[in-house]
Amino acid sequence: MTGAQRSTIGTVLRHEARAVLKNRGVLLFGGAILLLTECLLRLTGSGPRALSSLLGLVLLVVPLVTMLFGVITWHASREFNELLLAQPVRRSALFGGLYLGLVLPLATAFALGLLLPFALHRALGRDALPLLAATLAGGVALTFVFGGLALLIGVAIEDRLRGVGTAIAVWMLLTIGYDGLMLLVATTFADYPLEKPMLALTLANPVDLARTMIVLQSDAAALMGYTGALMHRFLGSMLGSLAAIAGLLLWILTPAWAGRRAFERRDF
Repeated sequence: MTGAQRSTIGTVLRHEARAVLKNRGVLLFGGAILLLTECLLRLTGSGPRALSSLLGLVLLVVPLVTMLFGVITWHASREFNELLLAQPVRRSALFGGLYLGLVLPLATAFALGLLLPFALHRALGRDALPLLAATLAGGVALTFVFGGLALLIGVAIEDRLRGVGTAIAVWMLLTIGYDGLMLLVATTFADYPLEKPMLALTLANPVDLARTMIVLQSDAAALMGYTGALMHRFLGSMLGSLAAIAGLLLWILTPAWAGRRAFERRDF
């Protein structure tokens, strides 16, 4: 990466980060996570129990907020992007700045909202630290994954309303519909060996990967679900975590790469 490209990414990143941080939605998002974490720590009196209760928030709310915020922010900054494209700026560098300017403030809000209550309550003991690290990593990874998907949708769909509708549909498919599909496959083909196909299907869903990575660090086997239990059974804790991390990295890179390619080819 040349110095000019780094300068472009830095300029766009600062602009987007300021715009995102000025948005009350990001502050409300971080504040809601902080308040909920604080309440759960007070009610449960245990770091692991509070983190287990936060699992649904990480898997459902973080992707939804990132998707909606990403699509809306993309359309809101369209005129600014077109102005930059009129300058001698590489599109790949501009997209990199837009992407980082979206996901970094959201990931920071999530991380601070999660970590501050644990630090204030001094709940960072050995029993809670692995699960806290996995929850933090899972939430940040999902922010990067769905941030890339949001920009890909924003680039591909010009109409804002259709873009928001598509973002919600993708979120529902990956967070709610996918588990139903997995259960349907498991029950329909119950007489066949499904270990390898189900593990492959798990790698195809970033939400399942994040859930597996988080729950493998806890004793809450009841929360693992079919795919998490399957990965734990056939891969073991260490291998399962490594497989989940590798799959999430692939999911982070693929939507961002596809969004960049679509951005470079689109005629503004």
